[in-house]
Amino acid sequence: MQRALKGLGVLTSIVMLLVLLGGALVTKTESGAGCGDSWPLCHGELIPSEITPELVIELSHRVVSGLAGILVLLLAVSSWILIGYKRETKFLSSLSFFFLILQALIGAAAVKWGQSDAVLALHFGISLISFASVLLLTLLIFEVDKKFDAESLIIDKRMKFHMIGIISYCYIVVYTGAFVRHKEASLACPNWPMCSNRPYGLPATLHEWIQMGHRFAAALIFIWVAIAAYKAFKYYKHQKVVYYGWMIAFVLITMQVMSGALVVLTGLNLAVALAHALIISCLFGVLSYFILLISRNKINRQAQLNKNKKVI
Repeated sequence: MQRALKGLGVLTSIVMLLVLLGGALVTKTESGAGCGDSWPLCHGELIPSEITPELVIELSHRVVSGLAGILVLLLAVSSWILIGYKRETKFLSSLSFFFLILQALIGAAAVKWGQSDAVLALHFGISLISFASVLLLTLLIFEVDKKFDAESLIIDKRMKFHMIGIISYCYIVVYTGAFVRHKEASLACPNWPMCSNRPYGLPATLHEWIQMGHRFAAALIFIWVAIAAYKAFKYYKHQKVVYYGWMIAFVLITMQVMSGALVVLTGLNLAVALAHALIISCLFGVLSYFILLISRNKINRQAQLNKNKKVI
């Protein structure tokens, strides 16, 4: 039974990643209107009579999202029953399903009535939270075997600040990136890292400012993750979950910056653009796990204080 639950968790996490990539693909190929203003059907038909590339992309995304909904519900209910004794299980089960439904409703509203670029940019961020909650739920399932120690960590205040601050700021960076896509400003600045060949390479138009704003935000998070990774390398080698977590985060943020540069230099190559979305999704998942560790750390400290009081 435990093996089946692990398999379900892995499968659901992969499908949720496909939902994220599918949404990015729909945006990048401008296939959002591939099914017209009908939802959940395409042009009001169960089986569309006129097949276009945009229709295939949009309909495929809807099918994968529907499959994700079924899998998330199965994972949430199964986890609730089998590992409901773990403190975080019920919360993550509810969170994963709630945000999946929320992202589906926003997508449906965009099809039926349209939405502003600012609102549509939230869609990817909401999808990230849904994916992260499924990923954390899957990690909880794997923790049952006690093959790695993630429940007896002691994290100092400075590292907590980095963990909470970086994931909060990461969400802002994600939003600016999604806003760039929906405003069609991905290639507003043809050069990298500066915007253009003009003096000082400064932006001159609104779209250029949107693009450069995202680049500046991305540069800051790269520096911040590098600082946190250095501190983990220096002080947390004895706590492998924290240590390897930050090493992975640093590799991912480096890949994210490189893929962002390639998006511009390759003229918005579709494979590179999708890789850019995939990497930030994985990074957000790692950062979300740090928040789970912090919540446990409070309990560990309280337990240690209670133990000390008894000794005294």
